[in-house]
Amino acid sequence: MAVGIIIHVSVGSEKRTEFFSEESIRFGTDETCDLQIRTHKIFADGVWLELELEDAIYRIINFNEKLALLLNGKPIHRFAALEDGDVIDVPAADISFSFFSLASKSSLITTNREQRHVAPFIEQAAIGAAVSPKRDDAKAFLREFVRELSREISWVTKLIVLAIVVCSISGIFYLGIAFNKELQKNRQLAEQQNEVVRQLQERIAETNDQIGEIDKTNKDIIKTVSLAPSLRVEYGNGVCLIVGVYDLVDRKNGKMLRYPNPQDFPPSPYEPTASEEGYPPSEQVQMGLTTEGTGSPVEYDFIGTGFHVGGGYIVTNRHVVQPWEEDQLVKQMMKDSNGRARVKKLVIYFPNLPHPIALKVRQTSGREDLAIASIDVNSVSPDIPVLPLEVNSDAIQVGKTVVTMGYPNGPDRLLAMVDDAEAKSINSRFGGSRQSLINFLAQSLKIVPLTTQGAITDSQSRRIVHDAKTAEGGSGAPLFGQTGKVIGVNFGVFTESNAANMAVPISFAVDLLKKAGWKSPEEIKNEAATQNQTASANTNTAQGKTQ
Repeated sequence: MAVGIIIHVSVGSEKRTEFFSEESIRFGTDETCDLQIRTHKIFADGVWLELELEDAIYRIINFNEKLALLLNGKPIHRFAALEDGDVIDVPAADISFSFFSLASKSSLITTNREQRHVAPFIEQAAIGAAVSPKRDDAKAFLREFVRELSREISWVTKLIVLAIVVCSISGIFYLGIAFNKELQKNRQLAEQQNEVVRQLQERIAETNDQIGEIDKTNKDIIKTVSLAPSLRVEYGNGVCLIVGVYDLVDRKNGKMLRYPNPQDFPPSPYEPTASEEGYPPSEQVQMGLTTEGTGSPVEYDFIGTGFHVGGGYIVTNRHVVQPWEEDQLVKQMMKDSNGRARVKKLVIYFPNLPHPIALKVRQTSGREDLAIASIDVNSVSPDIPVLPLEVNSDAIQVGKTVVTMGYPNGPDRLLAMVDDAEAKSINSRFGGSRQSLINFLAQSLKIVPLTTQGAITDSQSRRIVHDAKTAEGGSGAPLFGQTGKVIGVNFGVFTESNAANMAVPISFAVDLLKKAGWKSPEEIKNEAATQNQTASANTNTAQGKTQ
């Protein structure tokens, strides 16, 4: 157990050894310090260092950070334990403190063994060091010890020791050279291996990139191949068959226009010749449309395709809901008879729904062949999906895959999908009335849109040209892009060239939808979130007032 500590102090050329047994020792320039140092090189006054005895070990418990003290050449830190031979330096003032502990003999453990004989020269060196006038006793003792030791050792022993030392140094030098050469060789080998590894890593990275490109290409191919079936399953029930009937009425009185019935005209006394076909030139009856008589009314039915975009809004073509605008014969008849068209019936049929839904035209475009119609929101079944619209123009590029879904050729194409015997039976029952035929097909859940796939062959700001097969009756059908969203609305079918089917970009339909009051699913979601936040704020305000 330590009973004290010996401290060798070196201040410049002055050296001194002190012994302390106190539990707390302080160093510094202050008069309260146990060990006072006075020098003009110190830039910090007061306590420099403070030691404290703990568990028979002196530890550093405090120090002046301005002095940048070093313990064995390293920055000092608190609670460091001091061992024999430890040195604390003050770099700024050439001051050092060396520490040696002093232990007491055990009073419980003793030995009867005689003490080992001390050589006379060691004893003389110790005595010489004791009477030496120098302050550094340990240093003087060591010097005298070495001097006496060298006197006692013979020359033979010295030569042997010298030879051993030279051999040891030579061996160490040889081993150092060999080790250095081996280290250089290993370093070169490691560099070569690192270069090989780097090249392999580069090749692996290139291979991974190629695999990634191949995987991406495969996914694109799989996605392209499965695009049409996927869209049919997901959005097919949102593509509807539009069926309508219109007639012609007089602009003035609103009466129905009819074809003339010859039996409604009085007989003429003139006997016509065979070349005059029964009517004299002077009294020949004008065979124009009339509001009188019992002739057949001028009435036409029409079909087309539309698709649901949410909120009961249906997108289609203008010529689908106003077919008389594209029929030159009907336009001439209206002009000659001062008539106008009147829609008598306009309904839509969705797949898997047996009954028609009334359709109302909301907006038509004057330039683009587009129309916006709507159905009663309460009649919108949850089974009717909302077709997403692609407003990003980057989706419209030549060569990209497109898919269209519609009802080309109307009920004729639907009948072609059933067995011949069943088709003949249906035709024999309802072939005389297309309206009755379509109603039967709807009730039999046989109204299913035709899905075809193709590619964009040309693109303009107001037109998308593609080769996905379609026909008359497919007007108003949605044109899906590779993103799975609608990029256009079919409006033109060219029988001479399958690669020249036309569609209007969906962005024009979006503008027309907004005029009609339509809101996108994102806008509806944002409005709902805003309303919820407002309601929550109002509730919190009301609760605050109540409290």
